[in-house]
Parts: sequence; structure tokens; C-alpha cells
Amino acid sequence: MAVASTLANGMLQVEGNVEDAAKVLALGLATGFGAIGPGAGVGYLMGKTVEAVARQPELRGEILSLMFLGLALTEAIVFYALLMGFVAFFIG
Repeated sequence: MAVASTLANGMLQVEGNVEDAAKVLALGLATGFGAIGPGAGVGYLMGKTVEAVARQPELRGEILSLMFLGLALTEAIVFYALLMGFVAFFIG
């Protein structure tokens, strides 16, 4: 699985299996791009939770329970992206 590259005479020479390198790159890109949306979603969710608790502090427990439900569902998307990256890596 090792891919080594050397720079000789101004030319890049790649030794190893390029297909394995592409699979590793696909795994990293799938996980990285899959984490962008949930990362923004979690930040938005936390901000709106702080706003809601500031407006109605008496509903803090109910708001926090809904926030944690939303957090779990949002973070599940990252695991789906990681799973699809593993599928592309091991099966593809």
C-alpha cells in the first residue's frame, strides 16, 4: 500500500500502487467533505440553543433535550460519510 515519490531530474516519479493512493485520498476527501455540513450545523444549533435559553430560561431542560437530539442526528451524518469512505476504500 506504500506509495513513494522521488524528484529526479525535475520529474516526479511515483513508485507503488497508485490505485491504493487514490483510495486513501477518496477516504480522506469523503470524510472531510462529509464533516463540513454537520460542523456548520452543530455551530448553528448551539447558537440557536443559547438564544432560546436566553429568551425563555424556564424551558431550559426541554430546549437542551431537543438540542441533544438534534446534535446526535447531525453528527450521525459524519459517521455516514466515514462509512461511505470506508466502502470506497475497501470495496471500490
